[in-house]
Amino acid sequence: MLAYTIRRIIILVPVLWAVATITFILMHAVPGGPLTPEKDRPPALQEALERRYGLDQPLWRQYTTYLTNLLQGDLGITFKGDREVTDVIRDKFFVTAQVGILGFVLAISVGMTLGTLSALNHNGPLDYIGVFFATAAASVPNFILGAFLTIILAVNLGWLDIVGWGGPNTWSELFDPAAYDWRKMLLPVIAISVLPASFFARVTRASVLEVLNQDYIRTARAKGLAERKVVWGHTIKNALIPVLTLTGPIFAVMISGSFIVETMFFIPGLGAESIKAIVARDYGMIMGTTLFFAFVVAIANLAVDLLYAVADPRIRYS
Repeated sequence: MLAYTIRRIIILVPVLWAVATITFILMHAVPGGPLTPEKDRPPALQEALERRYGLDQPLWRQYTTYLTNLLQGDLGITFKGDREVTDVIRDKFFVTAQVGILGFVLAISVGMTLGTLSALNHNGPLDYIGVFFATAAASVPNFILGAFLTIILAVNLGWLDIVGWGGPNTWSELFDPAAYDWRKMLLPVIAISVLPASFFARVTRASVLEVLNQDYIRTARAKGLAERKVVWGHTIKNALIPVLTLTGPIFAVMISGSFIVETMFFIPGLGAESIKAIVARDYGMIMGTTLFFAFVVAIANLAVDLLYAVADPRIRYS
């Protein structure tokens, strides 16, 4: 297990290099740039700005300089505000992680519960409810759902707030109940979690149904084992492998930031900051957030692979 983990971490290096290279090429292939003036700018000032950010150098030198700095843990600076990209990611990711983790917990709780109940009540009322939820939720984008929830719950009924994030902004406020405003947190968390919940429900239902038809389940029931033990001791655990496969990418995407949801609800997270960077053609911020998101996805997939061995003792890594 340890050797496998080390190999996967080593493989992460060329993966991040490939992501950095492709992102660098694509950014510079598009006409324009972060210093393209929207109105007349004195040539001397334009040259000074390009020299300040290294844009006056050939592309190959910009590329090698960026890689050299990257090896030292330096993601560069933003073109808008002259801030260290690392500092921006650290500040903004705290809020984004809250949205993503809360949304993920809600999605996997609702999805696995509905999927399991649907499978255990195959072709019954609960099964129809679960299938309807999975189908309907998978058909509605999160920004459409967010708009409907905003109109109904916030505008018409006035139950919830829609602007900003109601969670803590610093680590010191994490365990302070006064730092939480659930009226602001509910809408974005629900909007970001419904679509993943539908995926979890569908995969869980299919996996549990497959396990319920296995010979060892029939044998356990024939031996007189209580249904509760059959479900929790044999069915759920053996049905987790397909769900775990789905868990890694979904968790990585949710914790990396929902660009549309954060922008819609004016949440000061990393997703909204990435959108601003793309609009402003901020090379440093785009490169930094892209590499960070790639790193999160890779680590999440590694964690899922390791959890396979926990869920199924037959899986071994060497």
